[in-house]
Amino acid sequence: MSPSDIIKKVRRLEIRTRQLVTDSVTGAYHSSFKGRGMDFEEVREYAIGDDVRTIDWNVSAKMDRPFVKVFREERELTLMLLIDLSASGIFGSVEQSKRERAAEIASVLAFSATLNNDKVGLLLYTDDVEHYIPPKKGRRHVLRTIRDILFFEPKGRGTNHKAVLDYLNRVQRRKTVVFLISDFLDNNSTPSDLSSQPSSLYSTLALTNQRHDLVSIALSDPRESELPNVGLITLEDAETGEMVEINTSSAKIRKRYAELAHERRNEFESHMRKKGLDWIEARTDQPYLPALRQLFARRASRH
Repeated sequence: MSPSDIIKKVRRLEIRTRQLVTDSVTGAYHSSFKGRGMDFEEVREYAIGDDVRTIDWNVSAKMDRPFVKVFREERELTLMLLIDLSASGIFGSVEQSKRERAAEIASVLAFSATLNNDKVGLLLYTDDVEHYIPPKKGRRHVLRTIRDILFFEPKGRGTNHKAVLDYLNRVQRRKTVVFLISDFLDNNSTPSDLSSQPSSLYSTLALTNQRHDLVSIALSDPRESELPNVGLITLEDAETGEMVEINTSSAKIRKRYAELAHERRNEFESHMRKKGLDWIEARTDQPYLPALRQLFARRASRH
């Protein structure tokens, strides 16, 4: 693809996502994530109803009447986008591939952060960390981030969530809002054997969530949960290269395929819930904004 074609595609995605980033989405984003702490602002005279724990006893003693400390929330945030570029993300049976859907969701989040005057950073990963853009502000920076999500050519094909989360914890010392966007199909997941994720994944996500504010977005394509009746087909695992031949004319095989996908999703959901982790599913054939708004609303109510 030529540079001009790349610019056009990025620009089209910017226009689309800016239309999606309405005041309601930006406001929901703003209320969903806390700042890094509380900054001291001033001292004022005590008023009925003030928390007695905020009384400044030194000033009160000097003035011979009670004064309280006033704090304000440090609102500026850093948003880190962690995007899984493993080969399984290329797959798409509808208009968008999983990688294109990841880029669009990341764009909505990045522009919401920009309107909130937050910094945005990017980590692209496969078997290892492939590309890092340090957090910065501004439209040009966000457009570069979108371009790299869409067009960066990774060297690896597999998935290593622990590598990127360990890297994140090294480069981001301060508390950060983290969105990890992946299909969560690891190297052991084949079309015929949608095996469950190792338990270490959830422990790693939980440890990162203790240090940062982590939200996972699980991408999926409709053909990963349901096979069409089109006869004998050969499926290839994009990450391992393993080939599997399936007779989709068999109702029994189609049913078993759907059951395995359903079991895998339920197990993923169960582990995430047990660890107290925030996540949403983003299917390539369905709108994702309702799920994103519900996520923001849940978080805002908790705060």
